[in-house]
Amino acid sequence: MSDDELSRRSLLDLFREEAQTQTRTLAAGLLALEATPADATTLEACMRATHSLKGAARIVGLPEAVDVASAMEDCFVDAQHGVLTIDAGRIDALLVGIDLLMAAGDASAPPLAREVVDGFVARLANGGLAASAEAVGQPSPLDPEALLAASLASVPMPKDEPVAAEVVSDYAEPIAASAAAQPINPSTTARSARDSDRMLRVRAGTLDRLLGLAGESLVESRRMRPFANGLLRVRRAQGDVLAALGQFSEHHGDALGHEARAALAAIREQLSTLGGQLAERFDDLDRIDRRGTQLAQRLYDSALECRMRPFSDTAHAYPRIVRDLARSLGKRVRFVIDGENTQVDRDILDMLDAPLGHLLRNALDHGIEDPGTRRLLGKPEEATLTLEARHSAGKLLIAVADDGAGVDMPALRRAIVARGLAPADAVETMSEPELLEFLLLPGFSMRERVTDVSGRGVGLDAVQNFAKAVRGTVRIESAAGRGTRFVLQLPLTLSVLRSLIVDVAGEAYAFALAHVRRALRVPREAIDMLEGQQHIVHEGRPIGLVTARQLLGASDATAPANASGDVSVLLIGDGTGHDAALYGIAVDGFAGERTLAVQPLDARLGKVRNVAAAALLEDGTVTLIVDVEDIIASVARLVREGQLAGVTRGANTTARERKRILVVEDSLTVRELERKLLEKRGYAVTVAVDGMDGWNTLRNGQFDLVITDVDMPRMDGIELVTMIRNDPHQRNVPVMIVSYKDREDDRRRGLDAGADYYLTKGSFHDEALLDAVNDLIGEAT
Repeated sequence: MSDDELSRRSLLDLFREEAQTQTRTLAAGLLALEATPADATTLEACMRATHSLKGAARIVGLPEAVDVASAMEDCFVDAQHGVLTIDAGRIDALLVGIDLLMAAGDASAPPLAREVVDGFVARLANGGLAASAEAVGQPSPLDPEALLAASLASVPMPKDEPVAAEVVSDYAEPIAASAAAQPINPSTTARSARDSDRMLRVRAGTLDRLLGLAGESLVESRRMRPFANGLLRVRRAQGDVLAALGQFSEHHGDALGHEARAALAAIREQLSTLGGQLAERFDDLDRIDRRGTQLAQRLYDSALECRMRPFSDTAHAYPRIVRDLARSLGKRVRFVIDGENTQVDRDILDMLDAPLGHLLRNALDHGIEDPGTRRLLGKPEEATLTLEARHSAGKLLIAVADDGAGVDMPALRRAIVARGLAPADAVETMSEPELLEFLLLPGFSMRERVTDVSGRGVGLDAVQNFAKAVRGTVRIESAAGRGTRFVLQLPLTLSVLRSLIVDVAGEAYAFALAHVRRALRVPREAIDMLEGQQHIVHEGRPIGLVTARQLLGASDATAPANASGDVSVLLIGDGTGHDAALYGIAVDGFAGERTLAVQPLDARLGKVRNVAAAALLEDGTVTLIVDVEDIIASVARLVREGQLAGVTRGANTTARERKRILVVEDSLTVRELERKLLEKRGYAVTVAVDGMDGWNTLRNGQFDLVITDVDMPRMDGIELVTMIRNDPHQRNVPVMIVSYKDREDDRRRGLDAGADYYLTKGSFHDEALLDAVNDLIGEAT
């Protein structure tokens, strides 16, 4: 690609960014003009936005975009002078102009066709009559599905795309009457650039790494406290020694000579001086510890805030969607967004678009009546549709509510029976909340006829799937004749997880509290056998019991008894309601609840069975976050194959000599994952953080196998393998390389250095590693 082509692509990227912010202002302004067509402030802001786009398109060299923006600017100028009125028809046409301007800035799309631009200009000059829509290639107002698709495509959604950090224009915010009308000048721009509240666009991966480093900094800062406590014990011991010398001098001083007494006095004085110095240093260390911990906590909290974005980043697209679809359905709707400044996790926000689109479409098509029907019912012809976002009780609540007809409960009962989902007599006894749950089932619809907007039964099912994916719930509320309300209850962030920490074979594992129904202590005599499987009884129902050791691959699949002889059991479920399936997971013990900063496993490791992610505990210990859905699938597989291990009545205390493995890896996540996998299989594992640390550890111990990475600081894996093979005491120790380098040249380089096995992390999974270890040194004992 030539320098000119690169320069033009860069200019197009800049135009696209400006078009995103300016067309957002235009979209908000046009929807405001639909209610107040002559509002001078809004007209001024829209005119200036199109004027800016016209100038930008001219600089970039997009003549078609220049013509589109110029025609839109002329329309706003004429409206300012009272020559014309921005009515619904012209708003339809101007919204099409927004689509064309966004398409012009898309470098991957073909350039705007001249006939499309001419058709748009003619349509706008003709008052935006729908007859011109075909000439422009735009959807007819009578095609609601196409209108909805066009609306979704035309309003740019903020994405965490990999772009360099840059200041987002003030026009990125929804239009504000007085501020948006002010002319842009260099001094205003300079002041805005200095504004501490300005928005920056940063790579998503950078934020994730920042959050991970902040979490590690917080953990490292807490390591100082045990060190300070150790120093305090030394200080106390020094005080005890000084007191003992004083007692010795008091009881035996007369028996000592003059020189001995003088020497003893000097020693006591020196110890006293050292004690004072030690006290001062301890006070300094205590201040450093408290200050460092506070700063690390603030750093972590600030890094976590970087993942949060205002709800308005997604909500700004919905007014146009609602407006277009309502017009296509012949309905009048006032759309209200409440809580635009509510902070939402970036990952949740990016996933909200589809479920909220389904809920809004459902409300417009199913819930809200047409103006004639509303008039007969004594309601205002203009319906109200509300989208609300707020924080409540540590959760994010997002609600979509309408003042329409509500759910027709008799019709819902008939639909449930007609589709064979429940017998008629059972349906008649169900409560209203139980009946409303059927609306969330896949393929369920109360429409007898499929339309462009609804009837396929996929919308609410998608909402339910989204809620499950983010560990949330969906609640439906309905009142006949007064409307329907859908409430999404979601976690505040996917970066932080409230979890129950459990002990399994000496390792810490985390279960998300959203999946934990109860944590119980069950007497061993209360465990019964039912159809060949162990069960416990909870609230009158039998619940199958399986050991976490077996599910998580510990070397001993049976759970030992604690001091009281009881078994610690987690009840986990895969659904909601009283009839949801429950499973009992026997663990070795409970370690309390923690709020964990979730750290995803490296994607190149692939899917690790029964594990979803990792996190660091306060003491620096790595804990694996259990994938509950995987666990439930594993239970079903073990039941199907008849391989469930039961809970024994005593602990296995037989001590066996285990083979020792040294893991040398600079990545904390990979190092801990390998350690846990190997220890579960029964191997004794020692870890080292780089090649030099690994070499020193190897020389000071006896190991049956060394597993090493290649790229490490101080000494890489190839150098480590070479030193092992050149050392007469270590040359016979088997060495396995586990590396991301998967080229044949890399593999050959490692094997030529003397490695016995080369495993790539790209194909790495638990069984591959364990099989390779077994090939080299056999079983753990």
